[in-house]
Amino acid sequence: MDRTFHPRTRRITPFVALTAAALLIATGCSSSSGGKKAEESAGGGSSGKANTPRMTVALVTHQAPGDTFWDIVRKGAEAAAAKDNIDLVYAHDPNAGDQANLVQSAIDQKMDGIAVTLAKPGAMKDVVGKATSAGIPVVGLNSGLSDWKKLGLMEFFGQDETVAGEALGKRLNAEGAKKAVCVMQEQGNVGLTQRCDGMKKTFGGTTVNLYVNGTDMPSVKSTITAKLKQDPAIDYVVALGAPYALTAVQSVSDAGSKAKIATFDLNKELTGAISKGTIQFAVDQQPYLQGYLAIDSLWLYKNNGNYSGGGEQPVLTGPAFVDKSNVDTVAEFASKGTR
Repeated sequence: MDRTFHPRTRRITPFVALTAAALLIATGCSSSSGGKKAEESAGGGSSGKANTPRMTVALVTHQAPGDTFWDIVRKGAEAAAAKDNIDLVYAHDPNAGDQANLVQSAIDQKMDGIAVTLAKPGAMKDVVGKATSAGIPVVGLNSGLSDWKKLGLMEFFGQDETVAGEALGKRLNAEGAKKAVCVMQEQGNVGLTQRCDGMKKTFGGTTVNLYVNGTDMPSVKSTITAKLKQDPAIDYVVALGAPYALTAVQSVSDAGSKAKIATFDLNKELTGAISKGTIQFAVDQQPYLQGYLAIDSLWLYKNNGNYSGGGEQPVLTGPAFVDKSNVDTVAEFASKGTR
């Protein structure tokens, strides 16, 4: 039998009836709630190399519109899908209730496995339990390190956000910072809260949290600008994602501030900003690796009964610092959209 496979990703449609869900799988046509585009094509995947039976796996994240971090996660997932003869179904929604509905749709469509983020674990608990009760293996990635075992997931791939925050706080001490603002783009996201709390724990100076609307970049810019004008003692802006750090560069200029900027997470524009010196450093958690390992782990479980970490320990993909000393090496991969 010819098992050549060209991976594609498509959206999970919220479940209406079982027959309708089955039709979606057969046709590959779907749309997310709210009338978003019906199908998103996988970029540049090659033919699959595994000769195992084709699997259908869902990747369901809390991606918000415009957050390029998730493009990197998705590329890693697509690379694993191409290798493992997997039909990858990708869906995302920043609203926790809607994300849970997407997981329910994956259950109703009888996926062979589900990879999910747990930015708001409480909202995902029941639906993850339904997946495991239905015999569908579920793994976690990126968000939810403190909760994946409690929710019954088999494995987890990501970084300890508290540890990452603590490392950044120590780095601020070494930089001589005295007052830092931690810019949080999504309220209620446990991973973002852990980053700021971890930073506050080890930073010897003053930490101020600033909440912004991460889905509205003009608003992000104006909110950071207003804070810097209101408090000129702030000498470091800490963003929790690359797009927000790049926007903060504009805010610092508009406010006439001398504050420096650091961030969590990377993209190719961010590495360029580090090279120029407009952003001092970033904490990298390797999102490509998270996407790749999560999807590959489901193939390994299905075909060889493997558990990464033995089902007891997470697989850590970060944190690591990227600054002027190593940015050129990282930028080579970031230019390809994989770091």
